[in-house]
Parts: sequence; C-alpha cells; structure tokens
Amino acid sequence: MGIVVNLDVMLAKRKMKSKELAEAIGITEANLSILKSGKAKAIRFSTLEAICKELECQPGDLLEYLK
Repeated sequence: MGIVVNLDVMLAKRKMKSKELAEAIGITEANLSILKSGKAKAIRFSTLEAICKELECQPGDLLEYLK
C-alpha cells in the first residue's frame, strides 16, 4: 500500500479549507490537491514544515506507512 497522506483528516480536525491552507503556506491549490490525493512523488521538507506549522501537527500526523 505504501505511504498514505492524511492531510484531509488534519484539515477537518482544524476546520480549515484547502484554499486557506494553500494561501497560508504559499503553494497553489492544485499542488495541495496533488499532495492530498497521494499522487505526489515527493514533498519538500520546507513545504512539510510549513503545513505542520500552520496545522500545529507533526509530520507523522500527515504521513502514514501501511503495508
């Protein structure tokens, strides 16, 4: 199964919309959508850090490894 992105879960917990997060961290909604869908091949640490800072969470809250 691989790496699962739980960004939707964290957005729901924080009652935040994708558009708000994208604006807050300085990426496009399209790029955020690719990340949320799990179709991204990579993520910059700076982007991951910005998401964690904005959502007040840890990288492990966003990314999960499933066998």
